[in-house]
Amino acid sequence: MIWTIVAGLSLAIWLALIFARHGFWLARERDTRDAPADPMHWPDVVAVVPARDEADVIARSIGSLAAQDYPGRFHIILMDDSSSDGTAEIARALGSDRVEVVRGLPLEPCWTGKLWAVSQGIERAGSAPAWLWLSDADIDHAPDTLRTLVARGEAGGLTLVSLMARLRCDRIAERMLIPAFVFFFQLLYPFGLVNRAGGIGGAAGGCMLVRREALEAAGGIAAIRDALIDDCTLGALLKRQGRIWLGLTDRSRSIRPYDGFGAVAAMISRSAYAQLRYSPLLLAGTLLGLALVYAAPPLLALFGQGFARFAGIAAWALMAIAFQPMLAFYRRSPLWGVALPLIAAFYAGCTLLSAWQHMRGRGGMWKGRAQAAAGR
Repeated sequence: MIWTIVAGLSLAIWLALIFARHGFWLARERDTRDAPADPMHWPDVVAVVPARDEADVIARSIGSLAAQDYPGRFHIILMDDSSSDGTAEIARALGSDRVEVVRGLPLEPCWTGKLWAVSQGIERAGSAPAWLWLSDADIDHAPDTLRTLVARGEAGGLTLVSLMARLRCDRIAERMLIPAFVFFFQLLYPFGLVNRAGGIGGAAGGCMLVRREALEAAGGIAAIRDALIDDCTLGALLKRQGRIWLGLTDRSRSIRPYDGFGAVAAMISRSAYAQLRYSPLLLAGTLLGLALVYAAPPLLALFGQGFARFAGIAAWALMAIAFQPMLAFYRRSPLWGVALPLIAAFYAGCTLLSAWQHMRGRGGMWKGRAQAAAGR
């Protein structure tokens, strides 16, 4: 009897996700669709790039920003966050008159390192730019990226335009885990709901175009200074000021490699427990939910009987089908859809690891800094 109930719940959840979760799995929201016309006037833009020990990627990243074909005034501020590997020198060596390299001040208490650097960059930008382009130091942008961001922001009167940068997906760990990372992100923050007036707030931190006046009205970066999941926190903050837009893109690509499963695990565990607000109860509920949604269908399909087996097969099939658009976007084999329960198990383990790291005082570890506040 209990397995019949579990099977029914699992199937009902997948039916709800497929038909009542704003089509999150269809991957429809892309910067190539419904592209607006160019504005009559191209406003001033300043890009702010926080960087800490990014010598291996900074030349390509900053070079792609300097090569933007933006018709308006455009300036780039690289905030060097106490790098020890020559990051600033590499950026200066590019010799672009668009690029200004600024060494950041020592980290202030109650700030994450990235947001402290971003805050200083925004202060340096001053009040002249209408838009602030917040870009990570490991993103390679196509030359027309800024034009498309500004065109969409101006046409829609938006407070935020954000692109989910295409992550690297070459090595076996990346092929297995990276499309699922974006799939799970869209499940939590359905892009269609994010883009709808009155919907939820969300953003992708690699590429965010922010209307400066809206950010100031919301209290500035200081309002989210301790947020580990700073992109979605900023998205929620700016959603209160007006409409925002989030979509997939091929224009902005992450060039940071995840060469093995350990590297991907470190990326996930850095903020997974923060997503659960550092709550043991939410952690337990999440793990139970993952077991019901992802583990139960294949187990019931393989070992169940009668209705339980039928429901398990159906839920597993729906799961694999839902994963197909994201696999197609990343040009990966459709067979990875069948493996989604195993991939979800890896993510569950990373969530446990995140909680364990937080309890040891090493939560939010990045470039030698544990950024999650203790005792939450």
